[in-house]
Amino acid sequence: MPETSATETPYTALGFYHKISQLRADTWNALKRDLGRLVRLDDEGRAKNLVKAIDVKLTRLEIIEDYHAFPSKEDFRHLWSLFDREEYGLLEKVVKRLVRALISESYRRRHVDLSETDADAEDLETLDALAQLRRGHPASNSSAQPYFELLIVDNLSAPEEEVVREAFHNMRRPEDRFVYDVVTVRSFEDALIAVLVNPNIQACLIRYEFPYKSKYNLSALRSYLEGISEQSLEQQSEAERSILLSTMIHELRPEIDQFLVTSGDVEATASRDIRHFNRIFYRETDYIEQHHTILRAIDNRYRTPFFDALREYSKKPTGVFHAMPISRGKSITRSHWAGQMIDFYGINIFLAETSATSGGLDSLLQPYGPIKKAQEYAARAFGARQSFFVTNGTSTANKIVVQALIKPRDIVLIDRDCHKSHHYGMVLAGAHVSYLDSYPLDDYSMYGAVPLKEIKKTLLGYKRSGQLHKVKMLLLTNCTFDGVVYNVRRVMEECLAIKPDLVFLWDEAWFAFAGFNPTYRPRTAMHAARTLRDRYRSEAYREEYDAWKAEFDALDPDDDATWLDRPLLPDPDAVRIRAYATHSTHKTLTSLRQGSMIHVWDQDYRQKVEAPFHEAYMTHTSTSPNYQIIASLDVGRMQAEMEGFELVHAQVEAALSLREQLYTHPLLQKYFRVLVNKDMVPLEYRQSGVETFYDPVTGWNKMEEAWANDEFVVDPSRITIAIGATGIDGDTFKNEYLMNKYGIQINKTSRNTVLFMTNIGTTRGSIAYLLDVLIKLAKEFEYRWEESSRPERKIIENRVHSLTKELPPLPDFSRFHAAFRPDPDGNTPEGDIRQAYFLSYDDENTEYLRFDNGELQAQMRTGRDVVSASFVIPYPPGFPVLVPGQVVSEEILYFLQALDVTEIHGYRPELGLLVFTEEALRNPPTG
Repeated sequence: MPETSATETPYTALGFYHKISQLRADTWNALKRDLGRLVRLDDEGRAKNLVKAIDVKLTRLEIIEDYHAFPSKEDFRHLWSLFDREEYGLLEKVVKRLVRALISESYRRRHVDLSETDADAEDLETLDALAQLRRGHPASNSSAQPYFELLIVDNLSAPEEEVVREAFHNMRRPEDRFVYDVVTVRSFEDALIAVLVNPNIQACLIRYEFPYKSKYNLSALRSYLEGISEQSLEQQSEAERSILLSTMIHELRPEIDQFLVTSGDVEATASRDIRHFNRIFYRETDYIEQHHTILRAIDNRYRTPFFDALREYSKKPTGVFHAMPISRGKSITRSHWAGQMIDFYGINIFLAETSATSGGLDSLLQPYGPIKKAQEYAARAFGARQSFFVTNGTSTANKIVVQALIKPRDIVLIDRDCHKSHHYGMVLAGAHVSYLDSYPLDDYSMYGAVPLKEIKKTLLGYKRSGQLHKVKMLLLTNCTFDGVVYNVRRVMEECLAIKPDLVFLWDEAWFAFAGFNPTYRPRTAMHAARTLRDRYRSEAYREEYDAWKAEFDALDPDDDATWLDRPLLPDPDAVRIRAYATHSTHKTLTSLRQGSMIHVWDQDYRQKVEAPFHEAYMTHTSTSPNYQIIASLDVGRMQAEMEGFELVHAQVEAALSLREQLYTHPLLQKYFRVLVNKDMVPLEYRQSGVETFYDPVTGWNKMEEAWANDEFVVDPSRITIAIGATGIDGDTFKNEYLMNKYGIQINKTSRNTVLFMTNIGTTRGSIAYLLDVLIKLAKEFEYRWEESSRPERKIIENRVHSLTKELPPLPDFSRFHAAFRPDPDGNTPEGDIRQAYFLSYDDENTEYLRFDNGELQAQMRTGRDVVSASFVIPYPPGFPVLVPGQVVSEEILYFLQALDVTEIHGYRPELGLLVFTEEALRNPPTG
């Protein structure tokens, strides 16, 4: 067997680990293909080349499979033995069986012995593959025991590995709820790689002594091992090294259940900071106790309290004497006309339909049983202190949080291009709104995100005006619809240095999946809150803060540069971590439509927020919530904990594959240009200098560097494509070309871009279909040009020019009119949006002015402040360019005139813009 050196290519160094599952599948298929050619080849020269290629692929696969239970190390020794004996025909049969077992995932359901080569064994794999096709996916077979893999970290010899593996195999019983296999690794680095590349690992047993270094050159670990050296690790005790490894595994995959087996003083070890271990075993503990403990830990994550209760309820014979004729399906099963609903949906959805809160069920408004438990599990999964289910969408979740935290006249800093639910939430709460402008991407008619410097400058303005105590909340969208992601921890840390009790509401409607990927997770609200809480409690931070404070105090506090041009650190004795996140669970994880969650990490929640939060929740939550949505949130949480890492990794892989093809295909490049990091994040916000995550030679190896350091990054799973070169605007391309012609659905466009989003349900087949469609459209545009007359070509050129060169600059927020400013003579920008909103309810306070005929512009030229009396929201881009009480600027008018969209909410073309009369502005009501 050849020496498995990992220094030859980026693949063998696992530098392409972002696409490791695709690399694994593609390499096995390529090996099968090469063996088939070799067996049927007579040409000796070409045969030698094929043997060499097979050797390379086996070497590559051995590295990858070292971190998986199937095929096992023993299986690989069998493959190498056949290869070394040049039994290529038999090797081909074994590889075919192995590939079929991987594709059908039959290894999850039964032991696959690759030493068997008879026809019956091959037939079993074929039957498994057919069964998978019929079911659509093996996971849909709910009667099968869920399968996982146990990682054991121990410096074992090959015979010792087999003994341990066999010992755990012998513990398995048919009545066990789960079935598992064992992966063994021998070093600190190998353990980290295993949890990164093997999503089947759900539990980890760290045993005895193990070295630091892997035998492979694992470049994929570089960003995770900063500050750790082999020398420092070798000086640590067995317990210290185990605890450090446990901490790093938890950072990468917090869902993994971890157990420590120690040969030392188990009582002394237990007194250390071992919070990431479920349990410590002494070396004499028998395998059966470890086996049952591991299964019990997995079961704790696999439970779905409310879904289980709802299923039990649906089996009970009940007499229904309350509202809802459809409950138990009664109004449908007895119908001569409505039976098609049962044909379409099945009976169970109706058997589980009820408005009862007893009989094993629970009340969403005041949970005490399975809903309460399901929400506690959700908090665990998403890293929150409290989590709450919302059954009428994230628009409502946003309003609940705002109402719970904001009193009338509290000042809220909010990004102006956020979702409309926030603007309406400000109206309902009576907040004084201070809008923050995101950096514009004028070339693509979209906004990025709000620079930290802009936020700090606004807070500093309130501090100097003596009004900082009125500022209650910072509300930002992360990630944005277009995929721009904040450095959440840095934003929170620097803002807390100016106002240590500032509340953060992060609208993560499109980011619920991010908590289940180690690259994404640090930029989520809950992770940042926990990390900062731990940081500010440490002695190391206090020393860092004292040194920073001494340096800061020597500077001029009245100079803006003192605050804006350097990182700020909060006082550990004053700071309070108060973070909220809202998730559209249904957008990026498994849930029925309108299934959302609120996650809380607020050190003051119990003291200050719990009661008003409950009232806000009661205000906005239906007394008849949909139990199917609640059950889907429960199941979605369980799925995210059990296989979220795998599903999100596959989602990112699919996106990277799509991007790679769009980057490199000549015809696609001509008409469709993927916007990369440098297109969507200006250089001043890219501290890493990384322009794109992809390099044709080294692959996807720059992503971690950018995500670790930059103020803003782009989520690669959201692919924005500039289509200006087609001469077709985004809305037309979406409806007439993608949807009507090919059935491809998207829901975000700008004037010259379309957005494609991968999700946890996206398959490689879906990506292939999209690429096929884009290639067909590119060819269609080629033919259109070739067959056009000179006048027709001129028309196309003019359209392209309009979509690529004649793009109106995106307007900033102008200002609130003095009538709606609490302090019209002051230097702070907040406005009373509620006062303006309700002032427009009386017709005599408003009038319509048209800008398409110059009427509005003429009024502005006379010196009149024209003030919007409504929200004006063009689609796209889908955010308000005017809010009630805002002065209409020339820039805003120019933008509205240049838009070629037909849908502008709050604007009636036949009447114009709804604005306040001058009389209403002279005498606005107060309070």
